[in-house]
Order: sequence, then C-alpha cells, then structure tokens
Amino acid sequence: MYDFIRGPLVLIALIIFILGLIIQLTQFFRLTKKKEWVYPPLEVKSEKKTPWKWAVFCLASLNGTLWKTYPLTTMMTSVFHVCLIAVPIFLLGHNILLGQSWGLSFLNLPESMTDVLTVVVLVCTAFFLARRLFLSRVRAITTAYDYLILLIAVAPFLTGYLAYHQWGHYDTVITLHILAGEVMLITIPFTKLGHMLFFFLYRFLIGSEYSFAKGSRAW
Repeated sequence: MYDFIRGPLVLIALIIFILGLIIQLTQFFRLTKKKEWVYPPLEVKSEKKTPWKWAVFCLASLNGTLWKTYPLTTMMTSVFHVCLIAVPIFLLGHNILLGQSWGLSFLNLPESMTDVLTVVVLVCTAFFLARRLFLSRVRAITTAYDYLILLIAVAPFLTGYLAYHQWGHYDTVITLHILAGEVMLITIPFTKLGHMLFFFLYRFLIGSEYSFAKGSRAW
C-alpha cells in the first residue's frame, strides 16, 4: 500500500491536478469575454501613472473590504495562504523526494523555519475553526462542506508535523501524510481550494473595483 501511495498514486494525483487546472482555465475563458474596463484605476486623464498613484489606489481600494472591516481575519487569512503554498514547495524533504523521483528541486528553506510555518498553518486553522464554531454570523453560513475543505487543507500539515517530530507510529503517519497531500492536490481544481491558484488570475484579468490591474475581461 505504501509503495502504491508513494508511487503511482502521486502520478495519478498530479495528472488529475493538471487536467483539472486546464479544465478550470478553459471554463474561465469560455465564461468570460473581453470588455472595456468599467472601474478605471486612480489616474488623472491621460497622465502617466506613477508608482505612488498606484499605491494610493491600492490603499483606497481596501476601504470597505475585509482589510478594513476584519483586519485580524484578513491578516490570518493572508498568512495562512502564504504558508499553505510556501511550505510544501520549499520543504527540504519534499525537494529531496522530487530530486530522487523526477530530478527536480526548488529552493530549500531551513527545516526549523518550515516547522514554524507549519505551526502557523495549524494556528490559523484553529482560528478559522473557532470562528465557524463560535461566531453566530459565520456559523449561520457554515456547512459540512466548509469543515471538509478545512480538514483537507490542514491534514497534510498536521500529519507532516507529526511525522517530522515522530509522534505516533511513523509508518502510519507518513502514509497518511502522503495520502492527505494527494487528496488535497486532486481536490484543488474542483473545490474552494482552487481560489489559492485562481485568485490572482481573477484579480488581474477581471475588471472590477478590486482588481490589481486593468482587467480586460468580464463575466
């Protein structure tokens, strides 16, 4: 079972992940169309936009968003997403396995740093779970699906942390860690987890008052 999970299932998960991204990108361009940008950025007529004007525009666009309304939640969400992406990519153990399997490798972060970042992910997850359990306005719109997505997101980090510190039966924990990572990889294109990858695509290509650039498409 371990050999299958560590070998063929990794390739299957990767193929589903890539195909899923292609499907979602195809859907995005099929459901959107080119259109004049409705929400122009801060500018003075045809005057060339300077960096400080873009900075003012970006700060102004935060008014009325979660950055202003719920700064703690926004900060925790931002940190969570950065760690969620950075830890798997720059983890030394993952890069060693990539090198052995496919001859690929990325920049390695110190193990002590990735260990701390993993704890940050777990703390952020506990924060999100507490909001859904104890804040009535959040609990009212929470479904079992939301808890499942949170579990899928945190499972690779929790099992990875347990495996790194060798808590519990190592072979069982590392197998669960690999399996959790594969489940997450498979579900990213087809669930809410996909926003981690498509967020910037929407912000740069879809024209809205919250766009990061002059969007050229609309739904």
